[in-house]
Parts: sequence; structure tokens; C-alpha cells
Amino acid sequence: MIVKMKFLSISGPRTDIDRVSGKYLSKYEMQLENALTELKTTDNLMPFMELNPYKEPLARAEQYTAMLQDPSAKMDLTLSESEIFDLLREIGHDYLDLKTKEESLKKQKDELLTTLHELEPFAPLELNLREVAGYQYMKVRFGRVGRDYFQKLEKYLFDDLNAVFLEGIRDDNYVYGCYFAAHNETGKIDSAFKSLHFEMIHLPDEYDGMPAEICRNLNRRIESISNQIQQVQEQIGQFLSSHAGKILGARYRLEELSRNFDVRKMAARMENEQEDYYILCGWMSEADTLAFIEEAKEDERITIVVEESKEKFFKDPPTKLKNPRFFKPFEMFIRMYGLPAHDEMDPTIFVALTYTFIFGAMFGDAGQGMCLFLGGGILYLRKKWNLAGIISIAGIFSTFFGVMYGSFFGFEGTILKPVWLSPMEAMTDLPFVGQLNTVFVVAVAFGMILILLAMVFQMINAKKRGDTENMLFGPNGAAGFVFYGFLVVTIVLYMTGHKTPGNVMMAVFLGIPVLMFVFKKPLGQMVKGRKPEAQEGIGMFLIQGFFELFETLLSFFSNTISFVRVGAFAVSHAAMMEVVLMLSGVTDGVGNPNWLIMILGNIVVCGLEGLVVGIQVLRLEYYEMFSRFYNGSGREFHPFSNHAKN
Repeated sequence: MIVKMKFLSISGPRTDIDRVSGKYLSKYEMQLENALTELKTTDNLMPFMELNPYKEPLARAEQYTAMLQDPSAKMDLTLSESEIFDLLREIGHDYLDLKTKEESLKKQKDELLTTLHELEPFAPLELNLREVAGYQYMKVRFGRVGRDYFQKLEKYLFDDLNAVFLEGIRDDNYVYGCYFAAHNETGKIDSAFKSLHFEMIHLPDEYDGMPAEICRNLNRRIESISNQIQQVQEQIGQFLSSHAGKILGARYRLEELSRNFDVRKMAARMENEQEDYYILCGWMSEADTLAFIEEAKEDERITIVVEESKEKFFKDPPTKLKNPRFFKPFEMFIRMYGLPAHDEMDPTIFVALTYTFIFGAMFGDAGQGMCLFLGGGILYLRKKWNLAGIISIAGIFSTFFGVMYGSFFGFEGTILKPVWLSPMEAMTDLPFVGQLNTVFVVAVAFGMILILLAMVFQMINAKKRGDTENMLFGPNGAAGFVFYGFLVVTIVLYMTGHKTPGNVMMAVFLGIPVLMFVFKKPLGQMVKGRKPEAQEGIGMFLIQGFFELFETLLSFFSNTISFVRVGAFAVSHAAMMEVVLMLSGVTDGVGNPNWLIMILGNIVVCGLEGLVVGIQVLRLEYYEMFSRFYNGSGREFHPFSNHAKN
């Protein structure tokens, strides 16, 4: 059902808005609307221009919370607003000192790692870096050359250049090392190496010793600094953990203060000669409205006005659904299609009953139905998945129809005797029906009843909207109900061998509704007391009416025939399980089955057919029933108190 909504305006002194938000709006569910754009009859409204002072402290509190070793510690909610700000300042000062120390150590570590990465390729070289850098008659160059060019480099070294190359480490792309050249030939040799794509690397000259020894020392220093960094991080964690309760309490309180302050985004200000006050407006359920007014009646600083006239506001009421727990999972299907508007009926219970009933009729198996019931129920209780709840309830009806069909894990009539009929063997002897399957006949008859019921819902919705035209003369209104209902009665009488209505009755119960379909708009205008008009001319009106009539009659036929799939799936399930039994070695319900094939076959059929049947039933709901009476144009109710809980 749809909860009845009331439109409220709340006002009071401007400085009191935070108290009202914290005391009332966080307690009672109210969807706030923008007061500047929603209120029609109030002039001289101004927006709040204040910046939220709690955003930055809240961001710091969230940062500290994210670093807590135990974020589930008990919150300390005793701190006042000023104490919270003092706490964050104190924590921030000590935290920044430790963080600065950590960053300094990380910078030292990064510098050492950079040096280590530069020296590691030259670790095999047995030379003292400081000594070779100070040679008087010889120059040394460190660097790397591509492996493809290294062979050419070796040829030049042996044949033409007076240079010595000492190789360090090779990787997939480069050969690292250094070359020595006489002082007076340095320029020539440097040019030759450069032409062979030798890339010089300048090593730090502050280190004394061989590269391998220097690398070992660097690794020791890096390890030492890493330990210091870890110690500082542990100090930060311990420091924050010692204030965990206060930090969590501060974050919670700042979230509340920030959220309450943001109410100003939806509020408006109004100034007069005496005072400056705020105005809030929005939607609240009728029950909450009465409780809110009752609680605030002694509060002299707040004024509450319930607006009964639609002229006072722009938007239609939002939609809040409230259904019994058994039907609540099916609200998922309603939301998928669209929530009902305030002047529509809530189809949740209708969908719950028809969906599960049709699902059971199409997928009737007592054993597999119990599996769906138990599996879906366990998932729903643990995970609160709406789809799991729907599957569980549908499993109840699958079990029921499985008993009616005498089907238990594919065994037809052997373990359970059919209470009603077996879909594969139910050949009817009704007059004028011949050898049609009873399941198909019953499925179509059931579909006709649902279509008539959908027309009743359409008339109810049209009456709520004040849409007399569609309620009386539309294909899904009273005229359509008479037309389709007469056809249903005629078909039933014919198939059961009874006398059908005569020509006069057909002319009345079929001809008059058809004329109403065609002249729906002029008749609607006449009912409203207006002169009938054909804006596009009589000829175009009649042509349009003819094609609309053809579409209406076609939809009656196609919607009715669509319910044949209910019987078709009931038969196909029995046929599929018959194949599983044959593969497992069971014939006519007798034999020693291969239990592995039996179990796997049931799992495949249950999963695959359950999915397909679920989709097909939803299609019947949306296209054959919803399309006749339901628009789904409502907007969901989003109360401020829900944001307060998130």
C-alpha cells in the first residue's frame, strides 16, 4: 500500500534551524523539498549563503578513523562541540609531528634507494670509486650500452681504440660497465663510445670503496631506516588508538552536525522588521505528521503548517510503500517498472500473489519446489536479498502445484499421485474442444480473469486521477470491461456446450463498447461539460480511431494468447524431467537410476527452467497486466532521517 503523505512547512528563528534538524528531522521521516522553488505563495525568500564549518573537521576525523587499528571501538559521545574541535587540534599537532618524522625518514630512504639502484649494475667491478675518480693520467667513464651494440664496441676496443672496458652486470637490454682512457685521447674515445650509443651514468663521488661494499652498506642503512619508519607508524597507530573512542565519537557527532547544517541547502530565509527566520518544507507521512505536531506543540520556537491545498506547492507527493513482510520482497519488481504515483494503487500484493501462483503453475514440482523454498529462504534470512525471498515464496507454489500434478523430482505419478492432473497426460473431453490439453485451456481462462481484474484496477486508478474519459470509455475502462467480459462469457458458454448470446446481445455488448473506443475523446469532453471538438478534422479523427480500434482488438487477442505459455511451460517441465529420467535409466517411473545423472539433471533443470520461467512470468506481469492499469510514474520517498542513519 502507499503511505498517505502530508506537505508541511516548518519555520522558526534562523539561529534555531540546527536544533530543529537534530531534534525533529532526524527522528521523523521527512523528505525535504527546496523551499525557494517549492513554495508558491511566499514572496521575498532568500537562500542561506553560509559555508559548512564542519566539513574540514569531519574530513580530518574520517582520516584519523581510517588509520585506527580497531575501528570498532566503543564511541565516546560525551564530548561537546568545542571539546571536539580542541581534541582534533591536539591530535592534529602530535600527529603532524610524527607524520613529519615519517616523511623525513621516507625521503632519506628514497634517496638511498636511488643511489643503490645506480650502483648495483656496477657491483662486480673491483675498483675503488674515489681512487679512480682521482687518476691524473687516465679518465674513467661509467655507463651502459645496448646489447646489440656491445659486439661492435668489443671490435673497436680490440682493433682501433686505446681503451679498456670493464664489464659489470648484464640485463635483458643493456651491458653495464666502465672504460678507462688515456687523458690525451679522452675526447676521441668519448666520441667513439657515444657513436655506439654508450650512455654515461654519473655515480656519486662521496662514497669510498668498491661498489659491492658500498651497496652492502646502503642496504644496511635502508633496512635500518625502514625499521625506524615502521616504529614511527606503530607510534602513530598507538597514539590514535589511545584516542579511538573520542575520535569515533567526534566523527559521529561531526557527521550529524554537518548533515544538519546542510539542511540549509533546502531551506529559505525570510527577513522582516522584527526577526530573521528560516522556512523548511517537504513531505511527511500522515502518522509521522500527527506525532511530530504532538511532540512540538509545546515548542514555542517552531511553527508547523500542514498545507492541504495543492495550490501551495508544485510537486506531487513522493511514494512510500508499506507492505506486510511476506510481500515486501516483491517491491523490487515494482521499483524495476516504476513506483506508483500518489493517485495510483500499489500493485505489490497483486504482483506477489499472481507472480508466485503463475510461477508454481509453470514450474510444478514438489521436490524442486521445496529446494527453491529452502535455498531462497536461507539466502533471504542471511543476506536479505529480495530476489531470494521471491524465489522462496515461489517455491511454496511450485511445491503446491507439484502435488497437484503428482510430480516429485521428475517422477510423474509414481512417488506422488496427482491430486488434479498430470500435464503430459491431461487430455480433456470437453465438448467442442477435441483433444486440447486441459492445462492450456485453464491457463488461458486464468489469463482472461487476470486481464478483467487489471481492467478493474484501471477503473480504480482512473477514478483516483479524476480521469472520467478513460474510466468509462477507454479500452481498459468500463467499456473495455464490458466488451472483453462479454467475449469471455461467450467463449466459455460455447466451449461448455451451452447456448451462446444472440445477435442483438452481441450488437449491444460488443457494438456499443466499440463505438465508445472510437469516440472516447468526444464522449469524455461531453461528460466534463465541454463541447466535443476534432482538432485535426473529422476524417483524420475517424482514420485514427480505426487504427486505434484495430490495435485495441489485437492487444486483447495477443494478451489472452500469451497465457498459453503458462500451460506450455507446465508441459515442457514434465517433458524435460522425462528426458532426465530416461538418461538416468528410468523408464515409465521404474528402474534403478544412475543417481549422479539424476542429481545433475535436476540441478540443471531447476536452475535453467527456474530462470526462464521467472523471466516469462515477469513478462506476463509487465506486458499483459501492468500495461493495462499501471503507469509507474511516481518518485521515491527519500527522508532526511535515512541520510542521518547512513
